Amino acid sequence: MRTAITVAIFAVGAIASGFTPNDHASAFAEAAARQARSPVNAEEFDQMFQQVKNWGRWGAEDQLGSVNLITAAKRKQALSLAKTGQTVSLAHNPITDKSDDNASPFEHTMLPGFSMDRYAVSYHGYSHSHLDALCHILYKDQTYNGYARAVVNTEKGCTKLSIDNLKQGLITRAVLLDIPRLKGVPYLEPGTAVYQEDVEAWEKMSGAKIQSGDVILLRTGRWARREKVGPWAVGRSAAGFHASIIPFIKARGVAIVGSDAASEVSPSMVEGIGLPVHTLLITALGVNILDNQDLEALSEVAAKLKRWEFMITINPIPVTGGTGSPLNTIAAF
Repeated sequence: MRTAITVAIFAVGAIASGFTPNDHASAFAEAAARQARSPVNAEEFDQMFQQVKNWGRWGAEDQLGSVNLITAAKRKQALSLAKTGQTVSLAHNPITDKSDDNASPFEHTMLPGFSMDRYAVSYHGYSHSHLDALCHILYKDQTYNGYARAVVNTEKGCTKLSIDNLKQGLITRAVLLDIPRLKGVPYLEPGTAVYQEDVEAWEKMSGAKIQSGDVILLRTGRWARREKVGPWAVGRSAAGFHASIIPFIKARGVAIVGSDAASEVSPSMVEGIGLPVHTLLITALGVNILDNQDLEALSEVAAKLKRWEFMITINPIPVTGGTGSPLNTIAAF
């Protein structure tokens, strides 16, 4: 009943907007398909979690998750993509002012003599560019690979799955998914969901197909919109992936997922689950997430070069027991 009512309202709005009968039929079908997309509630979410989880795939003691897919051969492939030598930073400069999307501003304090300084940042959230460790998100009191919360998450830090497991850094192939460019808009409006068919349409348009061991970077245009209209509560309203895309991400062998916000649509569209994409990626699949990357310059360079694949380097601070790390991710063309 909920789906039928929602679609009916959409159809009335479409007719009022001047759609032709054919346009109306197409829009009606699309609205119906997207509204009913699973998972829609906690029960369906749990079913998907159990179906896609990678627990035990790389051994009972695995600490790396999908990073295991970044092989030596994959790194060599990535190195071959750095043809021009041009680099692009994906880090947004630290924001030091409190705002609707920055509850914990970056702190920069000059010390006596002004030749030394101190940085302080609570980087998780919707402002600072960072990488989530695999101990950051849990489901039913378990982390990725089935470790118990009481064993892993302690007052002294994570005993397993912490960010220092990635001390050697990551080099692999990355693909930019520029969905605003696909749709011919400067940015996606908050609350816009990105589905598997959107990604497949982008692959067809760009010619860059997602492969095993890749990083995928979803551009929603969050920073372009912020520049135009100002900050807003991104945690409550953001464009991003719908949770239904997770089986596709697993099937393609994606190693790391990133975006210019938190990778997932908000509100989540999954009743009873606040961060379904984060939970399915980190806890079920063992996929680290790059949050709040600034993809605007990357979008411009990629469009100019007509290249949507490139080498990426990810080098977190190897904090023992850390749940993640701020970092300056670099794309190389």
